[in-house]
Amino acid sequence: MQQIIVLAFQVSIVLTVFGFGLKATFDDLLYLFRRPGLVFRSLLAVFGVMPILAIALAYAFDFRRTVEIALIALSISPMPPLLPRQEAAAGERGAYALGLMALLGAAAIALVPLWVELLSGLLGRPLGMAPGAVAAVVVLYALLPLAAGVVVSSKLPALAARIRRPITLAARALLALAVFVLLAFTFSALWALIGDGTLIAMLLFLVAGVAVGHVLGGPNAEDRTVLALSTACRHPAIGLSIAATNYPDMRFGAAVLLYVLLGFAVGGAYVSWRKRREARILSA
Repeated sequence: MQQIIVLAFQVSIVLTVFGFGLKATFDDLLYLFRRPGLVFRSLLAVFGVMPILAIALAYAFDFRRTVEIALIALSISPMPPLLPRQEAAAGERGAYALGLMALLGAAAIALVPLWVELLSGLLGRPLGMAPGAVAAVVVLYALLPLAAGVVVSSKLPALAARIRRPITLAARALLALAVFVLLAFTFSALWALIGDGTLIAMLLFLVAGVAVGHVLGGPNAEDRTVLALSTACRHPAIGLSIAATNYPDMRFGAAVLLYVLLGFAVGGAYVSWRKRREARILSA
């Protein structure tokens, strides 16, 4: 069942990223690379602050082994959230989000293996995330579908316009189905995690990620929102794929599901706060 759920998450993220690419052009992908300061702050938020926070949480809380691996895998996952409500609420300007996706995907091929080595030494135990496996996950589930979507958008705009909505709906349906099945099969394990400090630790991880991304996102409100959600609410497919591929005998479903549910709550609360704040500014 875990393999089926992993597959559903993987197909969901491929379709989501492909659909995201269908809205884009090659110029959109260059948006971020013309802004070196934003590039540095984005990498610092996603690949600098959050893995360090995961280490601190691993030391501060007596996690179960599966929770520790899942949280660390999520902390070095390069994917932006792209969850349906949060994606729509982040605004229609997608240039930064597209550039960020390409940047994080490319940087992850080098930075994730480096972080794996550092984390293995700091935690005193091998994490088993092979560089080749990480690169394969990033290329297959991020860079290739994004590039394919951009190519279709640029070369066949009429086709891209026709298939964009069905692709998006299919991706959201698969993600919702995977979460529902995961909830049905892991409810007792999920409930057990709530009382052992995991809930508090993941909330701290998500809230801190939103705050870090918001601060480092710069003066543009939409950029801040995209980086805040991308820093905190990583898409679960990458983290679950890395963890399950390298630790096939362990069950990560409950920990990842708890993260997904909390991510919806924290991300939704942040977007609502940002909208209310903008409304007050506009009405002032």
